[in-house]
Amino acid sequence: MAARVPVQVSPPEVAASVRALTRRFGDRTVLDDLDLEIARGEFVALLGRSGSGKSTLLRALAGLDDEVEGGLAVGESVAVAFQEPRLVPWKRVRANVALGLARGDARARAEAALAEVGLTERADAWPLTLSGGEAQRASLARALVREPGLLLLDEPFSALDALTRITMHRLVLELWSAHRPAVLLVTHDVDEALLLADRVLVLDEGRIAHETAISLPRPRHRDHPDLVSLRTTLLAALGVSPEGTA
Repeated sequence: MAARVPVQVSPPEVAASVRALTRRFGDRTVLDDLDLEIARGEFVALLGRSGSGKSTLLRALAGLDDEVEGGLAVGESVAVAFQEPRLVPWKRVRANVALGLARGDARARAEAALAEVGLTERADAWPLTLSGGEAQRASLARALVREPGLLLLDEPFSALDALTRITMHRLVLELWSAHRPAVLLVTHDVDEALLLADRVLVLDEGRIAHETAISLPRPRHRDHPDLVSLRTTLLAALGVSPEGTA
């Protein structure tokens, strides 16, 4: 068993590097000799069927799994926003964002992060009083307040309604443009991947089975001919027809 060792990546323009990464759960191999490199400032989306290993890879990159085998290196700090906001219910929103920050300017940094996500007026609210979109904004603020070199997003918009998701997509792109972390977004939504990412990967049987680069400028429209073509390609890589049948 080889544990993750968070060492500085070389060359410095690489935010994360994975070499021959393997993760087994009993007799089942979820990640199988996987190779992946994410450049600094790159926005990568990861697609795959349920059980394909997407969240397992994300957890490995976040340092939350010490039973992976192979080489895994992250050059700078890492932050994670999960599908569930995971806010501490007995701390107000500001305190949630400041969790883990050194004392001193923690309050000011938390308030600046909340302002970026449009939650200044909710800083003293309790988490249980937030809407789903507000809770995810707070989760993003908590991740970005640490100025991570690598931001990991584990299906953070899947529980939101369609209109809130559109708003969150715009917000994520604004925050990414302002801070320029490398981003790995795990998602089941092909359109979400196409609208947000520089590169889309499909994970299948523990390996990267397909890779597509997207050079269209943002903001993107889902009906752009290039995206329509890429959508068909990605659905085929996922084993789904454009009509939605397997």
